[in-house]
Amino acid sequence: MKHEENLEINYRKKIALVAHDNKKRDLLEWAKFNAGVLKAHDLFATGTTGEILEKKLGLSIRRLQSGPLGGDMQIGALIAEGEIDFLIFFWDPLSAQPHDPDIRALLRMAVVWNVPVACNRATADYIISSSLMNEQYARILPDYKSYKDRLKS
Repeated sequence: MKHEENLEINYRKKIALVAHDNKKRDLLEWAKFNAGVLKAHDLFATGTTGEILEKKLGLSIRRLQSGPLGGDMQIGALIAEGEIDFLIFFWDPLSAQPHDPDIRALLRMAVVWNVPVACNRATADYIISSSLMNEQYARILPDYKSYKDRLKS
């Protein structure tokens, strides 16, 4: 039988906010509508997105590098370290991105570590309005023991 661990997520969530250039306005509008909720949590964002949200909404945000300069990878690393509780990532499916491998790696990390991801406004609305936003939550961490053991042999 698989042994799974839980990661306790507190009342104050750690939320990563990322948006491609053509989706920054959508994320700004969404964040403006939800600013009251967002202010109660710890926010992380890639460079330009974080700057826009800070200036326009007065939110306190831990700003990382711009996505193409490594910001997506930084958020992915924070996910792997258990430092992000969920990811709001408004990506542009109609535009090619020069850092597409980084984007795929970020989304992969969210799936690997069972982190909820919203890639559009409707999903972000469902996440932010969930009753789980106002309570502690035990996120199940997948058991990668067999994978790690495989690497030892």
